[in-house]
Amino acid sequence: MFLHPFSGGGYSYAYALRKHPLWSAVIGLILYFSLITLTHAHGIAEGDKGYIQEITGVHFLAFVYLGAKHMFTGYDHILFLFGVIFFLYKLKDIGLYVSLFAIGHSITMLLGVYLGTSINGYLIDAIIGLSIVYKALDNVGAFQRWFGVQPNTKVATLIFGLFHGFGLATKIQEYEISRDGLLTNMIAFNIGVETGQLLALATILIVMGFWRRTDSFLRHAYTANVAMMAAGFILVGYQLTGYFIN
Repeated sequence: MFLHPFSGGGYSYAYALRKHPLWSAVIGLILYFSLITLTHAHGIAEGDKGYIQEITGVHFLAFVYLGAKHMFTGYDHILFLFGVIFFLYKLKDIGLYVSLFAIGHSITMLLGVYLGTSINGYLIDAIIGLSIVYKALDNVGAFQRWFGVQPNTKVATLIFGLFHGFGLATKIQEYEISRDGLLTNMIAFNIGVETGQLLALATILIVMGFWRRTDSFLRHAYTANVAMMAAGFILVGYQLTGYFIN
């Protein structure tokens, strides 16, 4: 289940930010400079682009590797997953939410590439940025305070998983991948994506496990989510600027 330790009156947001301004600045700077890479992270690396365009037929292991590489270095995916598991403590809850995200991600990636369905890359990446903003707001209990309601977090995770997968499908199609062996290669790519997701998730859980054992977790959790929200807004702004300029 999701826990929102900030929803009660025992901890002041303003007090937290005033008491730990240096920590706030450090987190903000780390996420900001990471976002320089993040804004280009949802695509496929240029070195892999040429490989994808040149090959034909089934290349199962190669596409497993490419999928794992994409997910493990896809900072937009990782940042969203970081938000999803931020207040999840039970492995069964983590498994449920990550599975929902994986299902959504897999459906739209496979169908998008196979059916040739795409959307403007800037717009879909802007939506992915909004998914990060949403998760940060949800983590700090903003929807409960502002509107008196709590969105269904399971449905939201599935829906945003659909958008994340659709974004990747759009990028893959830009590289004009061969139709010969397409379905098998995309299944292999998706297996790699889920493998990379598990590796990234394991890394996050190890770090979070140590952090949660310290007194600083609840003190800095709000600031971390505000920084994550800021990163999402920056990504949205970057992508919308690219859309209107291009």
